[in-house]
Amino acid sequence: MGKVTGFMEFERLEEGYKPVTERLKHYKEFVVGLDDAQANKQAARCMDCGTPFCNNGCPVNNIIPDFNDLVYTNNWKAAIDTLHSTNNFPEFTGRICPAPCEAACTLNVNDDAVGIKSIEHAIIDRAWSEGWVKPQPAKVKTGKKVAVVGSGPAGMAAAQQLARAGHDVTLFEKNDRIGGLLRYGIPDFKMEKSHIDRRAEQMVAEGVTIRTSVLVGEMPKGSKVTNWAKETISADQLKKDFDAVLLTGGSEQSRDLPVPGRDLDGIHFAMEFLPQQNKVNAGDKLKGQLRADGKHVIVIGGGDTGSDCVGTSNRHGAVSVTQFEVMPQPPEEENRPMTWPYWPLKLRTSSSHEEGCERVFSISTKEFIGEKGKVTGLKTVQVEFKDGKLVDVPGTEKVLKADLVLLAMGFVNPVATILDVFGVDKDARGNAKASTEFIGGYATNVPKVFAAGDMRRGQSLVVWAIREGRQAARSVDEFLMGFSDLPR
Repeated sequence: MGKVTGFMEFERLEEGYKPVTERLKHYKEFVVGLDDAQANKQAARCMDCGTPFCNNGCPVNNIIPDFNDLVYTNNWKAAIDTLHSTNNFPEFTGRICPAPCEAACTLNVNDDAVGIKSIEHAIIDRAWSEGWVKPQPAKVKTGKKVAVVGSGPAGMAAAQQLARAGHDVTLFEKNDRIGGLLRYGIPDFKMEKSHIDRRAEQMVAEGVTIRTSVLVGEMPKGSKVTNWAKETISADQLKKDFDAVLLTGGSEQSRDLPVPGRDLDGIHFAMEFLPQQNKVNAGDKLKGQLRADGKHVIVIGGGDTGSDCVGTSNRHGAVSVTQFEVMPQPPEEENRPMTWPYWPLKLRTSSSHEEGCERVFSISTKEFIGEKGKVTGLKTVQVEFKDGKLVDVPGTEKVLKADLVLLAMGFVNPVATILDVFGVDKDARGNAKASTEFIGGYATNVPKVFAAGDMRRGQSLVVWAIREGRQAARSVDEFLMGFSDLPR
């Protein structure tokens, strides 16, 4: 464990941020991570509980007390080996995971949780700087060929695991660069894309073939999903050319708001807005980029994607940014005895909110209004729960000015055609139907076709995607070889 009395001696130390006035001028990361001494003290707070709830709070089951102790004893090389044993990409999770492990930390019962995420961040950054992250190519090749369709965190994790098991893996991506929503959904100021690029280099060195701008199947007509594919390949061709196919395309169909005026110009899905800025940051030239300069922006949706729209709009130079949430404002502090060790409902204020944003709760949009075909405002009403349903509050109707409206209300299901062209059964929510049983897990109804990540479980966290990618890789390996040494 860390220091026996560390949790009594040391306070939780949060990672810092660069000043708002400075960070709004660019799209670079602005988090100031813990230095070695600070990480050492934070790790000293870990109690190595008899039942470490943090392990189960973490979807990839990181061995948290162990790497905390290794950081406390300055054994950083062993710490990254321990972290990598359960998590292929801790630089992703150390930056953008909401840290359910910390909610489950035993200290969080009546004190501040151990800063597990900040320690993870420190470990992987130290590992890259020391040159400890190296390719791990398979010593023996199996001769089996696997296609992984979709290069988000689930696809990347699965491809890497399968390549290390000795299979010839081809990773297909419809967009021009790999990473999925990590690449084109997460703003660069939260995670710079160099982290994806160097992992891609590692995967190629391990034997993964990466094919970008290749669409498997076809996009639905009128789809708003980002797609820069230059080549198309059929599902039948993949099944013919490969011994197994793993679908990890994510949940990309945005939830819409079908109220009067929805067809006005100036109303866009978040995933029309965010990817464009990331492409510009990468050096691409776009015509007619969606921008918030000089505009009154309203973001509908109170989650992380909405927060990302807020931060990007402020960097564009929006006149005002307002974020709507239909649900009531959560309490500022959770009821720990009632919620621990589970993820609590409480008010969460992101760094983007702190940069400038009005947050409005219990509000519903009834109509978009406009002039000459362009949105100029929204008709809204306050809502409240009655008899388990949200109902309008009489007399609370308002009209709010808006030049740009961004819909960030989550994602409902995968792009339907990818499942249709393979003939994969869907569950009630339109996701790929595949169980997670130990034997035959992640297998669909179609022979040798598997599914994992958001495409299977629905919209979720990056850490859940990595878990599903790793577990699906083991199932594919078992299917091909009759057994697997890959970890679940």
